[in-house]
Amino acid sequence: MKFHLITSLVLLGLTFPSHAKPLKVYLLVGQSNMQGHAAVRTLAHLGMDPKTVPLLKAIQNADGSAKVHDQIWISSIDTSEESGVREGKLTVGYGAGGREPKIGPELSFGITMQQYVGEPILLIKTSWGGKSLNTDFRSPSAGPYQFNEQQIENFKKRNKDVAAEHQARAERTGVYYRLMLEHIRKVLGDIKRVYPEYDSKAGYELAGFVWFQGWNDMVDSGTYPRRGQPGGYASYSKNLAHFIHDVRKDLKAPKLPFVIGVMGAGGPIAKYGQDQKRYAGIHGGFRKAMAAPAKLDEFKGNVTAVFTENYWDQQLSELVTRRGQINAKRRDLAKDQSLTREQRDHAINEFTTKLFTKEEQKILEIGVSNAAYHYLGSAKVLTQIGQAFAEALTEMK
Repeated sequence: MKFHLITSLVLLGLTFPSHAKPLKVYLLVGQSNMQGHAAVRTLAHLGMDPKTVPLLKAIQNADGSAKVHDQIWISSIDTSEESGVREGKLTVGYGAGGREPKIGPELSFGITMQQYVGEPILLIKTSWGGKSLNTDFRSPSAGPYQFNEQQIENFKKRNKDVAAEHQARAERTGVYYRLMLEHIRKVLGDIKRVYPEYDSKAGYELAGFVWFQGWNDMVDSGTYPRRGQPGGYASYSKNLAHFIHDVRKDLKAPKLPFVIGVMGAGGPIAKYGQDQKRYAGIHGGFRKAMAAPAKLDEFKGNVTAVFTENYWDQQLSELVTRRGQINAKRRDLAKDQSLTREQRDHAINEFTTKLFTKEEQKILEIGVSNAAYHYLGSAKVLTQIGQAFAEALTEMK
């Protein structure tokens, strides 16, 4: 009887209430390391470590081609595109624009998050290289940027117009905060343009926000004249707390789960080599300041910090440092005018063979594609970071 009743209702064109869940949307925001500078070719390095082989299998097919993830959709700011944005199903190539395709944390973040959710998800990524929180991403409740006495004195010494400097800074302040909101709202206002199967009746849920930024603030001795000293980056902590408040207010998501990706290029400070130790105070102080908002009582349970230093590849870093000896050797040989080019090349090859094993040469060749401040352009590093961001969000649920 029940079956016949349901069949009759269907034939009459009557429908039942939809039990579809709201689409979960995740926001990925920051500067160049959120963009991602790991060349796709460095993915091969994941296959050389049993710990990261599962990540590689989730990213690539057995023949080495990139998987296209039908359940994960993305809209990403991409200044190298004529439209300024790249959209579609998640796969490799959603990293920073350039001569070769790259990845950032979005790839493994999306894969890990979708596996946890078990249904389609949407990523909205708004990231631009070389942007600060103190100015570019400064949010409304942080107030206007205020020059300190030292900065004003320097303007005067250089015969700069202080009023003009204030005006120029005011014009720059918050520009990328507003651009971030503009793109997020644009996508949320027409999700079907990115994800055609989106069920507008079920709606969407802002399910997480990941902030991965910091380099420009960390190296800014003007804004932070006491960097490297206790409390030298206190204003960054305050501005980040304002940023979290304002993002939640402007997106009408008062408890939006928030992950702070703490700058960790260079790895754990305890493992710094001799050439890095001079930066230990600055790096350590900044990392502490970045993570500080997660400890505030008001953010308890919905803001957490991920220390990306834990995913730094010490072996890869050491190989890059060792490679510097080859460059030094090459410069020395160039000074000897009695040597032919062939002789110099032969000497470099011999020196390289003594310096690296064949396996080390292979790791160095496929594992690195950028500088240390971009996490060596290592897919092995950035995929583990993206995975950690997703896991941190799941732990807040």
